[in-house]
Amino acid sequence: MTENDELLHAYDSEVRTASPNESPGSTVDRDGPLFRRAGAAGNGNFVLYPHLGGLQGGELQALIARQVAFFAERGQAFEWKTYGHDAPPELPHLLLEAGFMAQEQETVVIGRAAPLAATPRPPDGVRLREVTERADLEKIDELNLAAFGEKFPGMVDYLASEVEKGTLVVLAEAGDQAVCSGWLRFGPGRFASLWGGGTRPEWRGKGVYKALVAHRAQVALARGYEFLQVDCTEDSRPILERLGMSSVTTTTPYIWKPPAE
Repeated sequence: MTENDELLHAYDSEVRTASPNESPGSTVDRDGPLFRRAGAAGNGNFVLYPHLGGLQGGELQALIARQVAFFAERGQAFEWKTYGHDAPPELPHLLLEAGFMAQEQETVVIGRAAPLAATPRPPDGVRLREVTERADLEKIDELNLAAFGEKFPGMVDYLASEVEKGTLVVLAEAGDQAVCSGWLRFGPGRFASLWGGGTRPEWRGKGVYKALVAHRAQVALARGYEFLQVDCTEDSRPILERLGMSSVTTTTPYIWKPPAE
């Protein structure tokens, strides 16, 4: 078994088998091989699973149809993530037939925390700060506009709820200006996961994001986590691979939304 195979096996057996946490107003239940979370704010409704138990054809279509009916009754959108190494291969086609919309494909990148936990070295004039206050979370919301050209609805409330659940949020600043941000979720199993990473265009390629990864890796390692995992875009993947992380599979979110009234 190669290193990548070991990393993917650990991810499937520890991360994808974990039941999702309930959030305020949400519920978690099971339908066959699926965990299902419903009633969450924003984009927090989804199904997940380690595998589909060999379902295919009509049985798989029936499973998909039950999820659509469940969320349609509640008037809620939800996400179904597919993975490049999963069976059966016809799942993406069946999701599209059921009215889902494919989102941008991402790469699942995993690395061991110890070698990533170097001393953070942000560029001159940039400091890293762990933040919890709403004013700082609003800075991240504004940063997204510069980094991605848009704000994300409910971002400040989402980050505030993450902080309440123990997520570590880190802000990189040059003076009073936010230049990059990222957060770190802890668990399940031996995994902590990296999120965020939006960087102002004029600060890209200067080592800010690399310093944020190192800082969060140090925190994860200190808390006993062995692996760091990221679902990343093509912008981040080469940076993470240069830091020593490995691309182990791809993942594509499929979103179903209730029909407009």
